[in-house]
Amino acid sequence: MKQDEPVYLIFPNTTEQIEFVPINSNVTLLLRTFRPKIPTSNPPVLFVAGWISQIESWQYVLSDMCKDFVIYYLETREKKSSRVKGNVEYGVEDLAKDLTVLVQHLHLEAGNYILFGSSLGASAILEANHLLSAIPCCQLLVGPNAVFRVPFLGKLMVWLTHPALYIVVKEIVKWYLRTFRMKLDKDVAQYKKYANALDAADPWKLKKAMLKLSKYEIWERLPTIQTPTLIVGGKSDTLHEPDNLQKIVSQMPNAKYVDMETNSNTHSSLVVDNLRQFLKDLNH
Repeated sequence: MKQDEPVYLIFPNTTEQIEFVPINSNVTLLLRTFRPKIPTSNPPVLFVAGWISQIESWQYVLSDMCKDFVIYYLETREKKSSRVKGNVEYGVEDLAKDLTVLVQHLHLEAGNYILFGSSLGASAILEANHLLSAIPCCQLLVGPNAVFRVPFLGKLMVWLTHPALYIVVKEIVKWYLRTFRMKLDKDVAQYKKYANALDAADPWKLKKAMLKLSKYEIWERLPTIQTPTLIVGGKSDTLHEPDNLQKIVSQMPNAKYVDMETNSNTHSSLVVDNLRQFLKDLNH
């Protein structure tokens, strides 16, 4: 198997399909479909993981969720699996437009599918709400970023450094994360997950994404989002700024917040329990 070839994940009583979906003439994205072998009446889930997030970091969530949900797992354009050519941008707005194309490609019906996202993927979902022709029945968002905090020196370093020197830059980024943005004593697994993702990232895409994301804010979109939304965070997950998560919820007309203590919990089957309960509450 080639290094960049998608890896199949084997979940009991589940089938997996992998396809590459053309978004436009310059971007093609990897889409994985997980289907329970026993048909389900639950609405399908369009799953949008975070910035350079690897699918392995979601294996516990996917393993539980695919028992009774069809899952469309999208690898967004900043990830190594995307096929890009020409001048391609990697901002939240660009990812949001990709989602609108995927919803149409999958023939998802208004009020009959779920959007599930984390971090950058969750931010892209919030941004996409005003663009979607078919609005989901609900959305569950793990740690959406209202802003993407990149220190001035970090932006300057990214701007000046050639991607060929990424092997050095990524070690500096890891040091910054574990020193200033994460509580390793509370959840060391989160740091290991991000370190692995940085090791596997495409430095050319990463450079363009960091410079674009550093200018983004979500605030003006929030009051217009009517979709029932469950936002999940963890008070020890300082990288995703719990105070900002609650501020996001306060500005949305139909959202609630659940504190799951740690980033590891938000990547466990516990978050699927929250999704099932959220759906149950909506249907009663």
